[in-house]
Amino acid sequence: MMAETGVLPFVRGIDFTRNNFSDGNFPYHVTDMVGLRWLRLNKTGLDIIPFELSNLKKLESLSLVRNNLRDIHPDVCQLSNLRFLNCRDNKLKNAGVPQELFHLDDLSVVDLSHNQLREVPAGLEQAKNLLVLNLSHNMIEAIPNQLFINLTDLMYVDVSNNQLDTLPPQIRRLSNLQTLLLNNNPLLHAQIRQLPSLVTLETLHMRGTARTVSNFPAGVESLINLKDLDLSYNELVRVPEALYKLSSLVRLNLCSNEIMELSTLMDTWEQLEYLNVSRNKLTELPASLCKLTSLRKIYVNTNQIDFSGIPAGIGKLSNLEVFSASTNNLEMIPEGVCRCGKLKKLILNGNRLITLPDAIHCLTDLELLDIRDNPELVMPPKPPELMRGAGAEFYHIDFSLSHQLQLAGAAPPVPTEEVPRKKDTHARLRRLRKIRDSGETGESAKVLKGMQQVAKDKAKGLTPQKEEKTEPVKAKRWDEALERPNLDYSEIFDEDVGQVPGLCCWEIENFLPNPIDEVLIGKFYEADCYIVLKTYIDDTGSLNWMIWYWIGKCSSLDKKACSAIHAVNLRNLLGAECRTCREEQDDESEEFLDLFVENGVSYIAGGRTTSGFYTVDEAVHTIHLYRISGQQTLSTDACPLIVQSLDYRYVFILDAGKNIYIWTGKKSTLMLRSKARLIAEKMNKNERKSTSEILTVPQGGEEAEFWQLFGGAPDFDIKESPQTSIEYPRPVLYKVGLGMGYLELPQVDVPQHVLVNTLLETKGVYILDCYTDVFIWIGRKSTRLVRAAAMKLAQEIHAVLKRPDYAMVTRCLEGTEPQIFKIKFKGWDDVIPVDFTRTSESVQRRGVDIKAIFERDRIKTDLSALFMPRQPAMTADEAEQLMLEWNEDLDGMESFVLEGKKFVRLPADELGHFYTEECYVFLCRYWVPAELPEEEAAEKQEAAGYDRFTI
Repeated sequence: MMAETGVLPFVRGIDFTRNNFSDGNFPYHVTDMVGLRWLRLNKTGLDIIPFELSNLKKLESLSLVRNNLRDIHPDVCQLSNLRFLNCRDNKLKNAGVPQELFHLDDLSVVDLSHNQLREVPAGLEQAKNLLVLNLSHNMIEAIPNQLFINLTDLMYVDVSNNQLDTLPPQIRRLSNLQTLLLNNNPLLHAQIRQLPSLVTLETLHMRGTARTVSNFPAGVESLINLKDLDLSYNELVRVPEALYKLSSLVRLNLCSNEIMELSTLMDTWEQLEYLNVSRNKLTELPASLCKLTSLRKIYVNTNQIDFSGIPAGIGKLSNLEVFSASTNNLEMIPEGVCRCGKLKKLILNGNRLITLPDAIHCLTDLELLDIRDNPELVMPPKPPELMRGAGAEFYHIDFSLSHQLQLAGAAPPVPTEEVPRKKDTHARLRRLRKIRDSGETGESAKVLKGMQQVAKDKAKGLTPQKEEKTEPVKAKRWDEALERPNLDYSEIFDEDVGQVPGLCCWEIENFLPNPIDEVLIGKFYEADCYIVLKTYIDDTGSLNWMIWYWIGKCSSLDKKACSAIHAVNLRNLLGAECRTCREEQDDESEEFLDLFVENGVSYIAGGRTTSGFYTVDEAVHTIHLYRISGQQTLSTDACPLIVQSLDYRYVFILDAGKNIYIWTGKKSTLMLRSKARLIAEKMNKNERKSTSEILTVPQGGEEAEFWQLFGGAPDFDIKESPQTSIEYPRPVLYKVGLGMGYLELPQVDVPQHVLVNTLLETKGVYILDCYTDVFIWIGRKSTRLVRAAAMKLAQEIHAVLKRPDYAMVTRCLEGTEPQIFKIKFKGWDDVIPVDFTRTSESVQRRGVDIKAIFERDRIKTDLSALFMPRQPAMTADEAEQLMLEWNEDLDGMESFVLEGKKFVRLPADELGHFYTEECYVFLCRYWVPAELPEEEAAEKQEAAGYDRFTI
């Protein structure tokens, strides 16, 4: 059923990506979203476009990526405001693309890539306002001439991975084209002579188009704006001369060709940042490469480059981050490579390396050093300075002549013998006399003269005159002596508060001020307190402020106190010199009432905000059943409260409010039991204030009270449940957006589909859809309107999308999130510090602090005998005597034998039989007389006590 919240008409955009809408499961209530501007239905399993979209007359953007569409419904052609249409990765054929679609006046982006088109869709030339056209990864054999006659505004064209053998000459009419992708088309005989006319082109990709030196387009040097050029997987034997004239190139890919050399003219690529010449026939890199100071990445893999093929001045590339030269003939790399201080990746696998320069240890930013498949490589040792951790001197490379000659294999120069200079003891005296005689008037002369004067006065016994008494410093006024407290106001007020003239108002909720909308200023609730800030420009042209705090007659004590405190905090934040004025209901000053001359002040009965004091209410708990599963990543899935949900392979948490039951299946692992116990402990501590009782219920040991929660005990054996075979969809995180009269619900981009709590911003409100649960996370600094909108949108999502009947909506405030919500996020209060070899009963009995348990259970037995040499064997007589002594006080003995990984009790009939490949343990109990004092021993000779203990 639909949740009657009335917000659907105000939704401007929603992202339904990765929901299952196959087999007619598309939500019908989308027709009520009449204000929808953008809609994403990616990866939803649609095989036809839903008819509900025909009611979305304001729709501008429609994304249907990765579905099973075979045609585009004609109703889409009735969406007169449609601008963006993305039908990528479907099963569309030419017959399924209606011509009327391209009659839409505002259509500017069309993506039909990764489909089954054999021709350019009929009528495409009618879309005269088209800016972006993507027809890649189809089976198109030709482009009609008429297409580019009308579509002259195109800025992006992608026809790669088709079967084109030529391009229409009318492509020269695309005077605004910036990106042209022609990859993997059999353009063997196409000269592409139209390229020089595309002077605005910035990106040109011709990968795998059978380009040779003879059929390379002429006049490419006229593309003065070209930044990205891809000519990989072609048949070029050399770099075309025209490319050396493209000084604007930033990215150049020439891999998988037959290029044998690079010209020294490459120094014209002053802006080049990426160069890939892998899988060619290069034997060396030109020295002019070192002039490309903007270069960040170089790839020369699978060539024939040796040590001499890398220029010695490569160290001048100060911005180089990646140098990849795998599968070459390198026996060593020049030391200049180690002078690239920003180098992060150095890939040298599959060479003939013998060693590396000692300076390889200087690369402090190096993240990856790949030297695999170099069997004769010997890494240079780290210098002692670096090993001690103090190696500052090591990072200074020795550029002396002798060191460089030594690296080059030449003999070091013979040092010339220098005659040691004889120390002149009178040189300093002559220098001082020269300075004195020259009458130097510099700063040093003034200092020296002053020191001489002080020395003369001291010799004459003169003392400096005392300074005259000055008047005592007057005490500061009370307001001048006040110092601004060193507090962080960033969590209380916004940074830009008080920077714009006008009125601002805050209401006190839960000890903190929350800003209210401008239309609500002056409408005060009798049970609330407010802070009012007036920002104005004074006579000097600078900002000034006046601050009031208004107290309702029915407000609570915490609101009154916090309004006064935060009013002072606001004054400190602004650095204002005004006082904070107290205003009470029905006793406001005229100056305060003048702020609301336009609409006046109105009082509203009751309160809109909650008190910060903790109030004890009788909470009504809804019984929940959660299945705990997973090995590396813990998973908690809500299940229906029926006996059929239980599975003997898992652990279940039954949250009944005052009691939290942990049901452990017979085949559940110790890890799941321990984790479930810790989850229940945190639920009880953080959410129930330790008022709930945690009960562990093993399978087979259930009581009637436990089964009563399920409606009665089962009449069957609990084994594998069909509920566990249901695959739940991946959780989806939405961020609620609120604007002037509209709502948006885009999905948050989750890296690698792993939720982390850093995705949640304190100023935002988020909805987490876990299929069986819908959570609303409310940030502390979020506005009240966004919170209210999120509550209604969550109810709509809960009702619109198909989900189980037991699913429910949960509200989570920042800082008070339930444990079930935190488990959905990786690294947020993870249940990790636990010994998985322990049972849940052990965790309950001995606690969860592993360090304390280890300290308490530390073995105090001397095990040194186990590591000492074996003692010589005793004689048979000694062994028999020792056996008699041991058996004299023997009370009992148990024997065990090792089977697999466990010790089992040895059968009585096998006692005394030993096998050479078995291991045995004997547990013996002895009666040992206690040591009593001599006086007590004399009195208790007849009734001597004995203590029993086990060895």
